[in-house]
Amino acid sequence: MRNVIVTKNVPQAIGPYSVAIQTDSLVFCSGQLGLNPATGDFAADDVAGQTRQALTNLKHVLEAAGSSLEKVVKTTVFLRDMADFPKMNAVYAEFFSANLPARSAIAAAALPKGGVVEIEAIALR
Repeated sequence: MRNVIVTKNVPQAIGPYSVAIQTDSLVFCSGQLGLNPATGDFAADDVAGQTRQALTNLKHVLEAAGSSLEKVVKTTVFLRDMADFPKMNAVYAEFFSANLPARSAIAAAALPKGGVVEIEAIALR
């Protein structure tokens, strides 16, 4: 089974990709930026605010796929500046506080739309 996940609770994809793909046992979520789904603009200018919105968007994608943040097994965090890691990490800990998923965090030279953080995830269904 392979289902394309569609939800109006997150910004629409800004390219030829799906926000998530659901299989029999896993959900593969594309990277979420800190965009407000109602406006298409960044929810904040700083990494903390964009991280909070990106994780909220990720939560909505997972719910649309019949999953949740509690079922995430792996995340990848892309940061425009690794100096922002502590601030991102503090917000991340608000969303993931128990049964922590595996995680990678890497610096990226640039992110779509000029974002400062992007987060993708793989979760159980």
